[in-house]
Amino acid sequence: MQRIGLSYQWSPQGGESLRHRHSPLRNPLMDLLQAVRDAGSIGAGAKSLGLSYRHVWGELKRWEQTLGQPLILWEKGQAARLSGFADKLLWAERQAQARLLPQISALQADLEKTFAVAFDPTHLALPIFASHDDALVMLREEAAEMALHLDLRFSGSVDAIRALNEGRCHVAGFHAPWQPDARSLVARTYKPLLQPGQHKLIGFAQREQGFMVPRGNPRGLQDWGDLFQPGLRFVNRSLGTGTRLLLDQSLQERGLSPSSLGGDGPEEQSHSAVAARIAAGQADVGLGIAHAAHAHGLDFVPLQQEHYWLVCLASALETPALVQLRQLLASPAWQARMQSLAGYRATPLTGQVQSLRSMLPWWQFRSARPSRSE
Repeated sequence: MQRIGLSYQWSPQGGESLRHRHSPLRNPLMDLLQAVRDAGSIGAGAKSLGLSYRHVWGELKRWEQTLGQPLILWEKGQAARLSGFADKLLWAERQAQARLLPQISALQADLEKTFAVAFDPTHLALPIFASHDDALVMLREEAAEMALHLDLRFSGSVDAIRALNEGRCHVAGFHAPWQPDARSLVARTYKPLLQPGQHKLIGFAQREQGFMVPRGNPRGLQDWGDLFQPGLRFVNRSLGTGTRLLLDQSLQERGLSPSSLGGDGPEEQSHSAVAARIAAGQADVGLGIAHAAHAHGLDFVPLQQEHYWLVCLASALETPALVQLRQLLASPAWQARMQSLAGYRATPLTGQVQSLRSMLPWWQFRSARPSRSE
């Protein structure tokens, strides 16, 4: 059985053929077969399509090899005509087009409407790679109402910053505890990826991380050391995520070994996925944000306040999309909406541009050199 793939193409206004106007979903082979049938020969069919005889003949032979069936009957002294198999192909396409035309036309209209935005200079798009965050999802909806389209892709914090540095996005989202020690695991992980002067921070939110646990917290979990209770089923996050960094750092600071945690099942990519497993009774606890816990009907034990930062290249700060994003973040309406989410809080830094040195203690200004007389 042959597999079917779908594709689309652009054409100038008014430039569609009659067949295209009546059949929004096209296939090059069907165009060739229909032209040969209508014109009565390969040469005449090629002319009607504006193609050379050699090209059409070569394409038909190539399709015969691909499909393993004859498409053209070549009888000596007679014009080439379609085989029975080719006739059945055209019949099958007409049947499919007749049944699916309403859905195909609706899909075509949706595609045209969506791509119209790309050709509208009043609309802007901003590619973002970011650590998973519920407020960012809400921000995408808010921004779309202002004709700012956030092309948001969730990844780990480390991968998001790498994507920014590799030119795969214009903004990255990551999170870190407030002013972590310069020797901490978080600092050692992020510092090589960020360069003062080259990168700029944009304040986004302050949020809480903690234990997501079933209603009533049946295991009585209150602190990091409680994660090592016998038989405790812990859901971990993937390596490279900011939450995994927070966990590993917090345990190391207390002399506890992250590798000794009793995990059950695969590591999860998002706070919501961790919460869903706990809500389904598949685990006892996971580290995540308060909003994800509450959204899944779980209790939440707060442990750590952290800042969620957006970071971009300094050279991109004044581009129209980033200017509009910063204005949206700084607006009272957005900040009030964000604070309606459990565990989130806007700060005076929200929407404001900050230097790495002013916000993160990972870079030290070089001290003045001593004078020669000292």
